[in-house]
Amino acid sequence: MARSQKQKLKLLYLMQYLTQHSDEAHPVGIAQMVEMLAAHGILAERKSLYGDLEALREFGLDIVQARGKTVGYYVGTREFELPELKLLVDSVQSSKFITQRKTLALIRKIESLASVHDAVLLQRQVYVRNRVKSMNESVYYNVDEISSAITADKKIRFLYFEYTVKKERRYRRDGAFYELSPYALMWDDENYYMLAYDAETEQIRHYRVDKMTQISTLESFRDGREAFKKVDMSAYTKKVFGMFAGEAETVRLRFSNHLAGAVIDRFGRDVMLIREDDEHFSVSIEAVVSPQFYAWVFGFGTEAEILSPAHVRDGMADVAASVLKAYRKD
Repeated sequence: MARSQKQKLKLLYLMQYLTQHSDEAHPVGIAQMVEMLAAHGILAERKSLYGDLEALREFGLDIVQARGKTVGYYVGTREFELPELKLLVDSVQSSKFITQRKTLALIRKIESLASVHDAVLLQRQVYVRNRVKSMNESVYYNVDEISSAITADKKIRFLYFEYTVKKERRYRRDGAFYELSPYALMWDDENYYMLAYDAETEQIRHYRVDKMTQISTLESFRDGREAFKKVDMSAYTKKVFGMFAGEAETVRLRFSNHLAGAVIDRFGRDVMLIREDDEHFSVSIEAVVSPQFYAWVFGFGTEAEILSPAHVRDGMADVAASVLKAYRKD
């Protein structure tokens, strides 16, 4: 590239250098800028750089002049501050549906939003290797494909599988494709789910995105719009435990007072807690009664009790009896 053409890149190289190599603790001096530009074949005088820095300020880059023991310049306010980047790194590395390889790739991209000095601090908090991660490498792209279909108001087709004890995929419907109308993506219990309308059953159903493969968008438009309008998304995840399907019904439970926080965490601050006595409160909630629902109640031991309806209470007794039977030596 000719020298005159390289000179046109001067401001771009300067902005990139300041963004990547400077922060409040590591200001860069004019001499460093001159040296960096020379490495790119660009001649720069000290006086011209002051004008360049002012031009970058007018462009919107927050260039701050450091005064003290170290004289220089650094980028002050950034699009993402270090605590925000740490939060993004934590979210990505703790996300179970993102594979280990994709996790590391995303974290490297997040690091590029910080200075090289702050990027080191982000690297120190990366603990991915022993975390439970999805084995489906295509999940990241599945989300994009589903989102695009929802935006285009189109149906999708896909294969749906589960893992065997040999860690092999076993496809549902004997390997036949599902053809559904996607309406929403939602996060629950560390997994991504797609909510879609199934025209065959005329029901809204949900599917684990990491269990979906060979997703493609069809030319046909979605159906089930009226059915989806009836779904209260904020209430959906509260009543569906572990995303197990089933019929929702009103269940009344009694808890020890110290479990109020656990109930509010599960059902939200709008749930009504009714005082039963000095040590207990009761609550009526909409729940899909499933093995996962019983497991949630079971986790509180004797400090939680299903009061009604009778068949749900009996169902809990049956679950407790079957667990006890499994652990009895005789």
